[in-house]
Amino acid sequence: MEIEINNRIDEAFENINGVDSHSDAAIVSAINEVIGELDAGSIRVANKNGEDWIVNETVKKAILLYFRVNDMKLIPGSPGNSNWWDKIDSKFLNWKEEEFQESGFRAVPGSIVRFGSFIGKGCVLMPSFVNIGAYVDNSTMVDTWATIGSCAQIGKNCHISGGTGIGGVLEPLQAKPVIIEDNCFIGARSEVAEGVIVREGSVISMGVFITSSTPIYDREKDETIFGEVPPYSVIVPGSMPSKNNDSAASLNCAVIVKTVDEKTRSKTSINELLRD
Repeated sequence: MEIEINNRIDEAFENINGVDSHSDAAIVSAINEVIGELDAGSIRVANKNGEDWIVNETVKKAILLYFRVNDMKLIPGSPGNSNWWDKIDSKFLNWKEEEFQESGFRAVPGSIVRFGSFIGKGCVLMPSFVNIGAYVDNSTMVDTWATIGSCAQIGKNCHISGGTGIGGVLEPLQAKPVIIEDNCFIGARSEVAEGVIVREGSVISMGVFITSSTPIYDREKDETIFGEVPPYSVIVPGSMPSKNNDSAASLNCAVIVKTVDEKTRSKTSINELLRD
């Protein structure tokens, strides 16, 4: 983003309660430009720097401001030739065959993608929901009834299985979104939330719930970590006793049972025929 646009966004956010659809045209234009760049994938809410992920707070500010400068309106495309009532258009508004061909991904009927989110080439969107600010990189499948929350970052060649919830975050500004790195498999009905990072190549089995406070127990190393799944981990749901009270109810946890191997990968790989 240009420095001038950055400054306009930052200044507008300082007075966010005074920003609306009637605000100065330069402010509205700056906000729309940032959201357009998000939609095109030329900027992201978070970028990887070494092993760390750095949040672009100005981009998150622009998303919040975008809700302020857009009034409620009828959104076409609801089932039964009806409408929705919202502030943000579909990513696919006014798209024709040419735009879909150029995008390079499949959007199955029932897939909902809000404007301001990016979908990479080779992706497959089953009936699912992708929120504003999300980034879904190339050749990832978002399976049936999965949800990708606002600002969540999904890597290349991932499979987000049916019914999975990938949490989003807009506030506080400095908070990291959920990040799923490249080549990960997230099992059906699992939930990853509160800025958890799932490192490259990991496999999360069905029904695993991971938040920033969920203990992640490495069975081989006999250690517990929080907020980050190490690379190439195989994770299953588990429980652990209370440290201070043996008679207390067990706590839910995620358990690293092994490192990904060829057998695991063969069971979780996506059928390439689905991409054609």
